[in-house]
Amino acid sequence: MSALPDGDGPLSPTRSMTARQMARWRFTRNPSAMIGAFIVLSVFVAAIFAPWLAPSPESAGSFVDFRNRHAPPSWDNPMGTDNVGRDILSRVLYGYRVSLGLVVGVLGVAVPLGVVLGLCAGYFGGWIETGIMRFTDVMLALPPLAMALAITAVLSPNLVNAMIAITLLWWTWHTRLIYRIVKAQMNEDYVEAAKVAGATHRHILFRELLPNCIPAIAVKSSLDAGFVILFGASLSFLGLGIQPPTPDLGTMVATGSEYMPDMWWQAVMPGLAILYAILGFNLLGDGLRDMLDVEL
Repeated sequence: MSALPDGDGPLSPTRSMTARQMARWRFTRNPSAMIGAFIVLSVFVAAIFAPWLAPSPESAGSFVDFRNRHAPPSWDNPMGTDNVGRDILSRVLYGYRVSLGLVVGVLGVAVPLGVVLGLCAGYFGGWIETGIMRFTDVMLALPPLAMALAITAVLSPNLVNAMIAITLLWWTWHTRLIYRIVKAQMNEDYVEAAKVAGATHRHILFRELLPNCIPAIAVKSSLDAGFVILFGASLSFLGLGIQPPTPDLGTMVATGSEYMPDMWWQAVMPGLAILYAILGFNLLGDGLRDMLDVEL
């Protein structure tokens, strides 16, 4: 139990709270973490409720309005319109759907795969550790963007193939992270006690070791979400990601860059949307790290 700070004053000896309450208190008292949580929440709300929030939902498809093309930001079109008259704000809101779908798809596969491989490598050791970690090192040595470009160039550019390309590279970081944590935990008393008690390998891996990896997984996943969004936007910018007319932030930046600097909003607004989402996930990840750091 820890003493509960009373406002901004000294610790009150008459009040106490659990470690979970202390972690929650640290998070809520961290301005950067709260800003990050707000940004991430707003991005999810924008993606989920895009059909109702978008000023022009039809702009998310192959809609064209040449009479309104290249219109600058205004009350009717807060982010302006693109080269065929579609509302950029509406496309950004729908673009968040694509970006978050990419995050969920990539991390939903890469994180469990990397965690299981890291657990096995750190726990069993021997040839299992050597095989998993040497293969991980080989994958880490490959330039991520070049590898993803090669994969998407062979496959047809779309959301599913973009997920495959990024997932084939992303599991390695989680494998390396969990491996290091497990190796550091193997000599702890609770692991030895579980072995002496006759616990199965599955029990030790998933009931003893895995819970101690959860904080690191949470922080790493939050930070990775921003990188996945940027990585997916990079593929789309190069023409190997999601294809038009599906609204994608990277594709919008690439198309808008052709009209710089006179019609700057067509590239700048989607670019700011990417920055906004990445900033939110990074601030949230830093806040989670501070909240879950037991040394604090």
